[in-house]
Amino acid sequence: MGAPIHGAGRWSTARDGGIAHRGSAKQAGDSLTSARELAHDARELLKRDVDPIDDRDARRGAERQAEQSLRADKAREQMTLARAARDYHERVIEPSRTTKHAAQWIASLEHHVPEEIWHKPIADIDPPELLAALSSVRSLADPETHVPETLSRVRQRLDAVFEDAIFHRRCTSNAAAATRRKMREQQSRRERGQYAALPYREVPGFIQQVRQQPGIAARCLEFALLTASRTNEVIQAAWPEFDIDAGLWLIPADRMKGGEAHTVYLSEPAKAVLQKQRELGSVYVFPSPRDLEVPLSNMGMLTLLERMGINERTTVHGVCRASFSSWANETGVTRPDVVEACLAHREADRVRRAYNRAQFTEERRVLMEALAAYVTKTATVIPFKAA
Repeated sequence: MGAPIHGAGRWSTARDGGIAHRGSAKQAGDSLTSARELAHDARELLKRDVDPIDDRDARRGAERQAEQSLRADKAREQMTLARAARDYHERVIEPSRTTKHAAQWIASLEHHVPEEIWHKPIADIDPPELLAALSSVRSLADPETHVPETLSRVRQRLDAVFEDAIFHRRCTSNAAAATRRKMREQQSRRERGQYAALPYREVPGFIQQVRQQPGIAARCLEFALLTASRTNEVIQAAWPEFDIDAGLWLIPADRMKGGEAHTVYLSEPAKAVLQKQRELGSVYVFPSPRDLEVPLSNMGMLTLLERMGINERTTVHGVCRASFSSWANETGVTRPDVVEACLAHREADRVRRAYNRAQFTEERRVLMEALAAYVTKTATVIPFKAA
């Protein structure tokens, strides 16, 4: 019984050894064939005056570059606008802002940027589609209402996100920055055609009603009317911008629609509103009644108009700026150029804008006093000096 087993073992070992021998021989043959092919390729390169080592290094470098490019493409596909914004928010905004302000910062993007853009790779977003998406921004409380201040704030925050993404090589261009001028042009068209305004003869009665309303929004609306200012300019106003004794309010360029700093001359009634607001102790002149560390919501004055039952007849822009323009131009109290300067409207003619450096300082100051006298009916209209 033992012999056959040993015999079987010797046969098995011999068989395995033969298989292994044949396998080794095949590998050696393949290696030799490969070496001959490599040698042939090297000789062909040398015939063309190409160093085989340099060629090998170049091919390896190209392969590495292609692999890196593939990984970068995959990373860009995964880096959506939402991920880029949240990453920037976590690294930059959260450490530098209050908890509430930081939460509002990211929430404004999450609520207002459409899903198809929000979850698209940031490198693939181009200016026209971003402009179309931002043009759809509406008031959360009233979907039929455009909110220019919210739109501007969202665009500025996206601008920061894109700049950060460019720095970290996640995209190569800033689509948000490219939309700025086009957004301004669209808003200008809306302002010219869609703002309801009270007839200026009704404004004195209106402001008396506003003065009877309690709350910060009412004081903010009264001040906006007395200074013919835009909503964003007023709600973002901070105390360092004011010299009440001199009767001056200097609005910085980054808050102005035209991108240029603007000086507002304060009438006595406007100063009185400011003196009352100082008692709140906030850095903002018109802070949110819920949190003095943040400015009044851009919905505050709109809500006030609704509460007063007059929102279907006028907008904030209409009663504060359009009614002022109608009063000043129709009554002829001053030159049209002075009115436009008070409204901080940019001169459409580029040549005229380049050479017209007149500030109309005295005339603008008198015009603001005349406006206050008219709407409050506390004095007769102040006569204007000759131009």
